[in-house]
Amino acid sequence: MFFQFKNRNKTIKELRKNQGYTAKELAFKLKIDTLDILKIDNFKLKEIPEDMKSKVLPILRGDYMDNIPW
Repeated sequence: MFFQFKNRNKTIKELRKNQGYTAKELAFKLKIDTLDILKIDNFKLKEIPEDMKSKVLPILRGDYMDNIPW
């Protein structure tokens, strides 16, 4: 919840780079085309459509790291 409020004015490209992903890697994780990521790369988080936001937000937030059995 706080991630979205704190980072809503950052671009998808900034958030993607903070996690260390290229556009191709992020597209692979989301199982979508790389061009779809490149289309939304320059939009702010609050500007992308809700259906795309629901896919991208958990990856950019790092939720997948919770399932690593260290």
